[in-house]
Amino acid sequence: MVSKDILQVIKSLAVITLSLDFFFDVVIATSEDASKHLEMGKQLLAAGNMVEALSHFDIAVEKDPSNYLLYFRRATVYLALGKSKSALPDLDKSIQLRPGFVAALTQRGNVYLKQGNLEAAARDFEEIHQRDPSNQEAMNYLHQIEPLADEIEHAKMMFHNRDYQGAIILLSKAIDLCPWDPDLREIRAECYIAQGDLGKAVSDIRPTTKLRNDNTKGFLKLSHLLYDMGDADESLSQVKECLKLDPDHKECFPFYKKVKKLAKQLKEAQELSNGEHYDDCVKKAKKIMETEPKAFHFVHTAKSHICHCLAKGGHGNDALKACNEVLDMDPENVNAMCDKAEAHIANEDYEAAVKEYQQAMNIDQESRRAKEGIERAQKLLKNSQKRDYYKILGVKRNAKKKTIMKAYRKLAAKWHPDKHQGDDKEHAERMFRDIAAAKEVLTDPEMREKYDHGEDPLDPEQQQGGHAHPFFHGFNPFGHGGGNQGFNFKFHFN
Repeated sequence: MVSKDILQVIKSLAVITLSLDFFFDVVIATSEDASKHLEMGKQLLAAGNMVEALSHFDIAVEKDPSNYLLYFRRATVYLALGKSKSALPDLDKSIQLRPGFVAALTQRGNVYLKQGNLEAAARDFEEIHQRDPSNQEAMNYLHQIEPLADEIEHAKMMFHNRDYQGAIILLSKAIDLCPWDPDLREIRAECYIAQGDLGKAVSDIRPTTKLRNDNTKGFLKLSHLLYDMGDADESLSQVKECLKLDPDHKECFPFYKKVKKLAKQLKEAQELSNGEHYDDCVKKAKKIMETEPKAFHFVHTAKSHICHCLAKGGHGNDALKACNEVLDMDPENVNAMCDKAEAHIANEDYEAAVKEYQQAMNIDQESRRAKEGIERAQKLLKNSQKRDYYKILGVKRNAKKKTIMKAYRKLAAKWHPDKHQGDDKEHAERMFRDIAAAKEVLTDPEMREKYDHGEDPLDPEQQQGGHAHPFFHGFNPFGHGGGNQGFNFKFHFN
């Protein structure tokens, strides 16, 4: 007879056996499942599909959290995606599960070195060297790290002593080995700023906004640099990034309001200029200077708009003054020279316009605007020695059709031949012909455009194969020999 105690022990052993069998079945199944996802991840990684590969490594690690190789594989994908901060915990776990794992130590040492953590990097490469003295890769890294810390300290000392170029040379060497160290980039950026090279400073500050968590300071610095370079739109974009991290940032918020206002004004001024609303363009450009009266690039842009729009608007003297201000800031500004030439044309000083365009051509022989401008100014100069239709009617070059017609009616009535007798009649007829010609050219958009570009559409010498005005073919509306000889002239104001 078997005792009750023995039966109980047998039952307990049976339960334990069943439990162990179930446990091993689960472990084997889990391990097989993890291996399946590991293989899938490796295939996707080889095909360059890193994001999908990462998702499979995530599942594999979840299925088999004690497998050091899975953590290492996932770390390599993180590194390939540029996520070194996410890779470090996986490399740590891989080394913890398998101490002395050379591949993981090498990768971690590399990450530490790129981050500028020289002590941690040296420890990993030293451990590899101790375990395998023949490992040449580890030896090379140790030889690079050993003098690097001293060179970085020396660079910092040079920076404080204002030897910016010397500091840049040493920092550049250090950044080649430690590209993820934001401190080194920030110091080099300050050196570039001191040298006035804001573009290179931007190139150093930009990556620090990602290398540091919640780097509001970096975004604000980057925004200020871009502002100083005259790029309002990009400056606005960067200060917005600062506000995403801290909507109430005490420095970013007021700067954001200023840049937003300025960027809008700059855009509106350009649109008004493009749309030929020249007087409004001038007003908007003056608003820009109220918003930002000091920053060189924005003051330069505002004054350039004023110069251009005054010249195009026919305000000759004011345009000359504004364009000279631009050229004082930027003596070789070809566009300002061309605008100044336009101002001379508005003042009917065609010789000065030719000289100004020539000066622009001397600086930029490929400038299409200067080439076309000098040809036009030369034609206008030639025409000015003949007949000036604007002067004949006494209107400005930018006069509207309504103003031209008003001037024409007044002068036509004054010089109508029927109102003059004797010696005055012949003079009146000549005046009347000129007034009629001026009205015809200046009220016809196509003819006026030709005339404004230096070509007289009523001058037969300038018309090749075209039809000249009947006045130039002997047509005399007042009869033969200047007298009316019974001619009854009917005057029409069109």
